[in-house]
Amino acid sequence: MDTKKLKELWKQEEQKAHICGWDFSHIHGRYEEENDLPWSYAAIIRSYLKENFRLLDIDTGGGEFLLSLRHPYNRTSATEGYAPNVKLCREKLLPLGIDFREMTDCSQMPFENGTFDMIINRHGDYCVSELWRVLKKGGLFITEQVGEDNDRELIELLLPGTPKAFHGLNLRKQQSLFTETGFEILKAEECFRPIRFYDTGALVWFARIIEWEFPGFSVDRCFEQLVKAQKILEEKGAVEGTIHRYLIVARK
Repeated sequence: MDTKKLKELWKQEEQKAHICGWDFSHIHGRYEEENDLPWSYAAIIRSYLKENFRLLDIDTGGGEFLLSLRHPYNRTSATEGYAPNVKLCREKLLPLGIDFREMTDCSQMPFENGTFDMIINRHGDYCVSELWRVLKKGGLFITEQVGEDNDRELIELLLPGTPKAFHGLNLRKQQSLFTETGFEILKAEECFRPIRFYDTGALVWFARIIEWEFPGFSVDRCFEQLVKAQKILEEKGAVEGTIHRYLIVARK
């Protein structure tokens, strides 16, 4: 193991850690996750979505998934709060006739009461009372979320002792919030599945991108831990952790 050369490579990955939309193509083939979730978020949405629905996608990223649904643009809305993605959405979604709005606070959604038949949200923030307000009676909220125990082994490997970023993001707690607000739960699932990195540089890139899970991560600060990760990879063929996901389909 040439640690000096490895550090140079890892520093290069650190410098490349920028994304547009939610594009992880830089590390495709170098890591894997979400290959075996027990549900299909897209299939569930399509099973409920009707052409005449007013649809909202919260935290749409670059609009990639939203556009894949091919819902009528004049009945489609989207929000995003991450500045680079806001710019991208304005350039990509607004010219199509999609009602795109910047939103940085999910507790103050920029829409009138009872606007939407369906709201979807994959890995974005939400406020249950605001969802209730902007949904029509009978309206649906469909979300796939990253749970509070996501990537914990990897976080402990690189940044030992780091507290959880989002306490309470688990199916039991969130399902209770929806039912207490008045929602009917149509579907609720939770799962834990492996995430594997096949080179340590991909892990460096990932940790820099997912900064809310790996706060303060840098190659310089975590170099000894990265060397440990490299040893694990050379011994086992991969550095492995666990992802935490939950899914809720709720009706007003």
